[in-house]
Amino acid sequence: MKAIWNGAVLAESDATIVIEGNHYFPAAAIRSEHFKPSATHTVCGWKGTASYYTIEVDGKQNPDAAWYYPEPKDAAKEITGYVAFWKGVKVEG
Repeated sequence: MKAIWNGAVLAESDATIVIEGNHYFPAAAIRSEHFKPSATHTVCGWKGTASYYTIEVDGKQNPDAAWYYPEPKDAAKEITGYVAFWKGVKVEG
């Protein structure tokens, strides 16, 4: 699977985990030069508190377009540190 935005591959992996229709990419699959920490956090009832990244490619930013669960609840332990995408990031495989 690949996550692509603004012509750049943000992440690529054969080992994504699919939850609720979203592909979660392992941390090692992320091209970190495109990820800037965000102050945004949201809470999912069964996964826990999500943190976000703003994606940056060629000077363009896509705020909060990637999220992850640094310390998910027990029901979602398998996605600890994995990253998922939305807001126009194309995930294809």
